[in-house]
Amino acid sequence: MKAVTWQGRRDVRVEEVPDPRIEEPTDAVIRITSTGLCGSDLHLYEVLTPFMTPGDILGHEPMGVVQEVGPQVPGLQPGDRVVVPFQISCGHCFMCSAGLQTQCETTQVTSEGMGAALFGYTRLYGAVPGAQAEYLRVPQAQYGPIKVPQGPPDDRFVYLSDVLPTAWQAVVYADVPSGGTVAVLGLGPIGDMACRIAQVRGAERVFGVDLVPERLERARRRGVETYDLRGFDDEKELVDAIRDATGGRGPDAVIDAVGTEAHGSAAARLAQQASSMLPRKIGAPLAERFSIDRLAALYTAIDLVRRGGTLSLSGVYGGTADPLPLLTMFDKQIQIRMGQANVRRWTDDILPYLTDEDPLGVDDFATHRLPLSEAPHAYEMFQHKQDGAVKILMRP
Repeated sequence: MKAVTWQGRRDVRVEEVPDPRIEEPTDAVIRITSTGLCGSDLHLYEVLTPFMTPGDILGHEPMGVVQEVGPQVPGLQPGDRVVVPFQISCGHCFMCSAGLQTQCETTQVTSEGMGAALFGYTRLYGAVPGAQAEYLRVPQAQYGPIKVPQGPPDDRFVYLSDVLPTAWQAVVYADVPSGGTVAVLGLGPIGDMACRIAQVRGAERVFGVDLVPERLERARRRGVETYDLRGFDDEKELVDAIRDATGGRGPDAVIDAVGTEAHGSAAARLAQQASSMLPRKIGAPLAERFSIDRLAALYTAIDLVRRGGTLSLSGVYGGTADPLPLLTMFDKQIQIRMGQANVRRWTDDILPYLTDEDPLGVDDFATHRLPLSEAPHAYEMFQHKQDGAVKILMRP
């Protein structure tokens, strides 16, 4: 089959690789009909290269049609249309029962001290072959795949794999009071969808911050009060502007949908790039023990949120030596929630919104739809925010 493989920093290729097969009785194999390109994939494209191996298959946002199931997968049969969550979880361990599927005790990558295995996401998360491919082996298929109706286009459901539950969890974790205010930093796919979900869940005012004109315009069209970071001399001016719009107090909650890809700290960026260019035997231990994130978005969120408010972090951070302003965080009595989305915890809540009325705007959420063969171009375009690229779907 054809699949998108990682070959080095900023080097992805579409290659022929062996077809997946049933290996465990709880496996399924699906034929992929749509697969997304995620901002997290860009971390593998550049920042997390010390943890990658040439030939790794990328991607974790698939949907498709079941081709084959193992003998211990009673809920699926060939021909079923399914969305596959980005994390692999069993559904019956303590953590899954607690709604913490990203901490699944059956698939935890204990050798690396990490949580549940993820599709297409470095050896830290199990080095499981990913979903930017023609076919995908799905472990723990007795629980993971989400059956969806035949008929509507893939765009209606494909975001259940990652974008929708990640944005939903970000808003739930933000704990925005009914009629309250929330600021979303970063209007990429997760931030954009978080704004939409905050609105349908009752937030009175949603502020969106970005520096890409197309992203700002998309959010503005849906009633988000947007702030272009390029219009301010520094983050302090931005904070003051949003604070003025909330009676001098700041929003009740702030969602950081940027993570370590923020534009700040040249020193942190240099450290990231240095570790990514070293040989893996040297770069990986360096990144694990001494990695530093670019924390511009997080610092802004801490400054911006009102006293006693909540920060919700959905943007990915990977540093282990990050300096945090604990005095400010303690003094402001800030609550912080974070983590990978627990997909199956939220899908039943989200499905009622995926109707013909389309209140979340999923049907036209993608800005680009490309064949899988154009994956290298898709990565480059998304990395450089070219041609208004906000969300890219690929089809084998």
